[in-house]
Amino acid sequence: QVQLVESGGGLVQAGGSLRLSCAASGRTFSKQSMGWFRQAPGKEREFVAAITWSSSSTYYKDSVKGRFTISRDNAKNTVYLQMNSLKPEDTAVYYCAASRTYYTGSYYSEGSYDYWGQGTQVTVSS
Repeated sequence: QVQLVESGGGLVQAGGSLRLSCAASGRTFSKQSMGWFRQAPGKEREFVAAITWSSSSTYYKDSVKGRFTISRDNAKNTVYLQMNSLKPEDTAVYYCAASRTYYTGSYYSEGSYDYWGQGTQVTVSS
């Protein structure tokens, strides 16, 4: 069983930056693709970014391209989401997710991920 714990959320002014971290338990992290999703109040959870288990590819929601960067450190069993130039519309609970090992397929869907963290709140004030 894989457990995911997010951290790094908080309150920031528009234009500011935050770095989210997601620490994973277990020995399979380096073989799992990782994703970040978010859910704003009254809205469905949506894809934000993903990185393949091999780190060969990254994927982003169009509205965060050029502002957010996903990365991973397999030695630390941790995936990161660097968020720059934050906007009020980025306000949401951010969730980390892990796929099954050696997953290949769509990274944009919640169904592609088997494990989820509890979420961390990001609030961007205008």
